[in-house]
Amino acid sequence: MFLFFKTFFYVFGTLFAVMNPIGAVPVFLSIAQHCRSYEGRITLAKRTSVAVFMTLITFALLGEWIFKFFGSTIDAFAIAGGILLFRMALEMLSGSLSTIKITHEEEEEALSLSEIAVIPLAIPLISGPGSITTVMIHMAKSTDYLGKIAVILAIFVASFSVYLVLMSAEKVQQRFGRVGIRLITRMMGLILASMAVQLVINGIKGAFGL
Repeated sequence: MFLFFKTFFYVFGTLFAVMNPIGAVPVFLSIAQHCRSYEGRITLAKRTSVAVFMTLITFALLGEWIFKFFGSTIDAFAIAGGILLFRMALEMLSGSLSTIKITHEEEEEALSLSEIAVIPLAIPLISGPGSITTVMIHMAKSTDYLGKIAVILAIFVASFSVYLVLMSAEKVQQRFGRVGIRLITRMMGLILASMAVQLVINGIKGAFGL
């Protein structure tokens, strides 16, 4: 049971840092201007979180087959994933906020806010390559069903936290301001950097049998 909670909190902490829903608040608010009511923004937040969950759970469940198809090992993927996460951490440490916006072409192509919730909000703003890599690695490393359930639960809780943050986006921005959001982004970047380095170390140990 201790291993279950250890896996859950580690995966959830990594996911929350990688997804950085607080850092996505300014982008969400700029997109939410398309909503005509508060209920519309809530619906947008809900659909975004559902899209995040569906994206991550799909790659988590199919990750093992993806490894086999491409002939990759979990250790090699862990090293590559660690490098990717470390690069993301460096960007977060600079305090840079996401600059994804809806282009005029996307506005014309999007039939409804349902599409906007999926792209660009859920993918790639929140559940991007870093989040996908994280769930694939930890799901593959979990050898028993209890560990896999812990990863799935972490994905669910992380996705639900995205909904809570986006639902309260205006309050979050008013409370922290853009400076505060940048500060939180830097703190998450530092945490993510340490996790990325550990991921690379574990991958090297596993690959060379150290």
